[in-house]
Amino acid sequence: MVDAVLFEFLHTEMVAELWAHEPDPDPGSGVSDGLPGQKISLLVLEGMGFRVGRALGERLPREMLPFREELDVLKFLCKDLWVAVFQKQMDSLRTNHQGTYVLQDNSFPLLLRMASGLQYLEEAPKFLAFTCGLLRGTLSTLGIKSLVTASVAALPACKFQVVIQRS
Repeated sequence: MVDAVLFEFLHTEMVAELWAHEPDPDPGSGVSDGLPGQKISLLVLEGMGFRVGRALGERLPREMLPFREELDVLKFLCKDLWVAVFQKQMDSLRTNHQGTYVLQDNSFPLLLRMASGLQYLEEAPKFLAFTCGLLRGTLSTLGIKSLVTASVAALPACKFQVVIQRS
């Protein structure tokens, strides 16, 4: 329980710190909503998550590593990795059997505190960037190159789409 709370606070502070130092948009550039700074902050968070995911993947018990198929790896992420990081399993995993997987979490722990109002829906993506990187980094360590994106339609539920990149 304590670990989950510490991780949640650390994650919240990382997001807050990156957004606090977001560069002001140049008034002459025609950009008034700070979008370039937001994109940089999202990339930094995703990069942090990627490095953490790689490290987690390297610390996995060696007997768990020889997966037979991609689907086995994604099941591992939904069950074992999700429990290790968030103390719960992913709610569902869907695939089109062509390299695209959708992982659904109906009560994503990093969004629970924001679930009290619709005004927070537009803030949700910055709280998902780290986790996208975490998934992509773990997959990378397991030998799978991927693109991971997240979406939120209603808080605190979110979906992570994993697209396997073939060589």
